[in-house]
Amino acid sequence: MKRRLDMDKIAKGLGGERRGRVSATGGYFGAMQLLADVEAKFRVPAGGGRPTDPRWTERRLVPLAPETLERLEEITSRVRQHGALNVEPMQLAALLLEKTARQLSDAEAEKLVRARRRVSR
Repeated sequence: MKRRLDMDKIAKGLGGERRGRVSATGGYFGAMQLLADVEAKFRVPAGGGRPTDPRWTERRLVPLAPETLERLEEITSRVRQHGALNVEPMQLAALLLEKTARQLSDAEAEKLVRARRRVSR
């Protein structure tokens, strides 16, 4: 089992202070963060099978453009190359959807709604 890092202790030891979370959004660091998310959240079910996030209890169909599915397949291929769990493209899509929904502020969501209203008129 991995030990949890005490970030407060690390910051204090470096003469700094914690000021909140920072998340990588793209590039190498974004890819490494995505890999860490997969490894941290996905677990093999007790009865065996494909690793998944045990909190996922809802099942929905999500329509995708072929290009989006291709991109998800490319990303999952790279995740597998780095020795992570065997993640499937739609598992990756679910992980990205959850992450984006968590990071989207109410103000940003409102902007999306307003922009949609302008386009549909």
